[in-house]
Amino acid sequence: MADVVDAATRSRMMSGIRGKNTKPELTIRKALHARGFRYRIHCKDLPGNPDLCLPKYRAVIFVHGCFWHGHDCHLFKWPKTRPEFWREKIGRNREVDESARIQLSRRDWRVCVVWECSLKGKHSFSTDVVAGLVSDWIQSESSFFSVRCSMI
Repeated sequence: MADVVDAATRSRMMSGIRGKNTKPELTIRKALHARGFRYRIHCKDLPGNPDLCLPKYRAVIFVHGCFWHGHDCHLFKWPKTRPEFWREKIGRNREVDESARIQLSRRDWRVCVVWECSLKGKHSFSTDVVAGLVSDWIQSESSFFSVRCSMI
């Protein structure tokens, strides 16, 4: 199936997609800061470059887009154009995510993943609910936590 826009338009659209400081990430950062948590952002010295790093709690938070990380939710659909490219790309993203999680665990860091669908879409939660779940996890002893739509 051919793309619905020309190559130049598609290139411009794709170049506008950010990997850092996304709307869901900024939402989580603002909510956690309002709850009194202090953190570093985009920690390049840790595997996977976590979006938020809370050294005091030995905790990191990744805010994942459901499409780019292949989350099994209503926001993710496999593209119909260039399916082999997308399966390889998204599969590789999943491998990198898992590798980073394992490496962080080996370094005694706790990992939380906040999925985009928990903040937007038909089954999302309010920002306050998501921030409360993450806040509770930060203060717990649990090594891994994932916030996704329809989890409660």
